[in-house]
Amino acid sequence: MREFNIAGLCNPKMHYMVEISDKIKTIKKLVDGGKYFTINRARQYGKTTTMYMLQKELINEYTVISTSFEGIGGDIFKEEKEFSSRVFKIFSDDMRFQDKELVEEIKKVNQNIESIEDLSNAITELCLNSKKKIVLMIDEVDKSSDNQMFLHFIGMLRNKYLDRNAEKDYTFHSVILAGVHDVKNLKLKLRPDDERKYNSPWNIAVDFNVDLSFNSKEISTMLVEYEKDHKTGMNINEISEDLYYYTSGYPFLVSKLCKLMDENLDKRFTKEGLEAAVKTMLKESNTLFDDLIKNLENNEDLYNVIYKILIEGEKVDYSIANPVLNKAIMFSIINEKDNRTKIHNKIFEIYIYNYMISKKQTGNMIQNYGSESQFIKEDGTLYMERILEKFQELMYQEYRQKDEKFIEREGRLLFLTFLKPIINGIGFYDVETETRNSQRMDIVVTYGKARYVIELKIWRGQKYEETGHKQLAEYLEIKQLDEGYMLVFDFRKGKEYTDKWMEVQGKRIYEVVV
Repeated sequence: MREFNIAGLCNPKMHYMVEISDKIKTIKKLVDGGKYFTINRARQYGKTTTMYMLQKELINEYTVISTSFEGIGGDIFKEEKEFSSRVFKIFSDDMRFQDKELVEEIKKVNQNIESIEDLSNAITELCLNSKKKIVLMIDEVDKSSDNQMFLHFIGMLRNKYLDRNAEKDYTFHSVILAGVHDVKNLKLKLRPDDERKYNSPWNIAVDFNVDLSFNSKEISTMLVEYEKDHKTGMNINEISEDLYYYTSGYPFLVSKLCKLMDENLDKRFTKEGLEAAVKTMLKESNTLFDDLIKNLENNEDLYNVIYKILIEGEKVDYSIANPVLNKAIMFSIINEKDNRTKIHNKIFEIYIYNYMISKKQTGNMIQNYGSESQFIKEDGTLYMERILEKFQELMYQEYRQKDEKFIEREGRLLFLTFLKPIINGIGFYDVETETRNSQRMDIVVTYGKARYVIELKIWRGQKYEETGHKQLAEYLEIKQLDEGYMLVFDFRKGKEYTDKWMEVQGKRIYEVVV
């Protein structure tokens, strides 16, 4: 029986997989054109599986060498002779169960190789003798890209590519490197004694623009296969769209949520089951989340720009020319919508919120509201009015002396920090992307089967306030809710800390001023 896979290579015989044949055919066109390129995407974005499926697509027309320098030890990179003599051995070891004829050809040319030049000549001989054009695929290049000898190797491949086009050499038809970093951005010293002059070893590579994320229709192809086996009665289109809503098609996140619904939640492929899977996933530790936080903590500028986007609602123009944003794009922390920068997916967004909240939490804040049980009604729903009133009390006692800039910058995070321990374990929150800006932000809290919409806004005058009430009422209509909540940050001196119910366009709104 197949399963959802979240670790390493996916095999359609063993795992439920999204149908990616169109993507593979698009990549094959680059190979057919003799292009050299890098498949650079974030961790657990399906690179290895894509390489595997591409190899299967190519083997009828090409001889394919699929390899990796991962796990072979650092000694190989210390000396040119050691490295050059070992490369073909690595190729043949990786191919011994796939293409025995190729392995024999490699053995023939793998004689007396002691330098990069010898290795270059052996590659020429191998490609000349091959009945088919040879495609070289190297996975996990990040593990080797900080070694100067490996960079010399791919620099040699670049030179052979240029000479091939000038009809002065014969070499691999296409070379594909896979890793997180774009090797085009790595630098190679031209001479060991020259510390200033650098050149890219891979500047001949064409751009790789194939979208490896999954859209909702692609996700549905995987669920169709699962449903054939298990007959859960799921609404495939609905679950596919909801999976895309939370993940933006990030391959690991899609598979992980499906795996949780399948194995941990009694095959509950429903909206409620997916929400439960999201809650479970956000509590877990995994290498993807660990890397996400590590990348933020290791780069203060990156942390600050994510903070501005998430917490302060600042609109940041999407630009790969900006080195900070470029790094966030490379790690798939952000992507683009309408030329604006946004967090890549809802899962990352909530996880980063939770992390920033954990950094903000203090014993003092927790002591201010006491037991969480006071905010839970007898029927198991949230007493949202009391939550807002208690937050109002906290802001009055602890933060009324703070300046306006602090509250405008920190107020939202303070509220989420206050809210999270109350709903933790049973509920979770989601911040609506479309309303996140410097003036307003909608938070949707799911607690059990109940939903609560809270609009956080800054007082900008009575007319703006009335517009905000209407906007919230319209949003409640979209969410099919009769009641909503508004938390107003008012910076006027002498303001009243009011709380009241009001009716707007047939909807009840509870407004609290802090």
